[in-house]
Amino acid sequence: MGEIEDAIERADRESFTKEPPKSLKSRVGYLIKQLGSAKAVAREIGVTADSVNRYRRGARKNPPADVAAKIDDAVRARWQPLVRRRRHRQAAATGGITVETRARFGYTAAVGSTDDGRFRRLTVHLPPEYAQRLFDARNDGASDQEMRGIIAKGFKEVYFQDGGARAMGLSDVEINDIDYLDLDY
Repeated sequence: MGEIEDAIERADRESFTKEPPKSLKSRVGYLIKQLGSAKAVAREIGVTADSVNRYRRGARKNPPADVAAKIDDAVRARWQPLVRRRRHRQAAATGGITVETRARFGYTAAVGSTDDGRFRRLTVHLPPEYAQRLFDARNDGASDQEMRGIIAKGFKEVYFQDGGARAMGLSDVEINDIDYLDLDY
């Protein structure tokens, strides 16, 4: 996953109304219910179906750290899909999306102005149409670079050009070298 995908996932997890299962046995049981079989869970987390069944029964209680992390990630990625969809719809319809980042921004600007990229720390609220574009791109399997482009266009319009009030010669904005990026919606 890329930085944008990770940020969306973190924002989704902040909206959980109930904590995911805590015990290994209940987490594996949840995954089996979601994926349909121990074999499918085994493929997802990289172990054998027998190991998955041992975790489900409670015969094996302490998986290796990397397997435990994969189980946790798999559960959290599937946890409360209706809550996630509702938040995405709300952000895309009325709320918009707030992007906080520290990254290097590059520009294509008019002659006589600077186009040197430099690090900036920005917190910008993007309108709902950018949230919709971002979620649509994610659902369509867009690359991290394509999703960066969507956010960069939003930054160009909202922050750099202030809705058309300034920097009209600015034709392109790029986000490079992301230190961190967080989303809220």
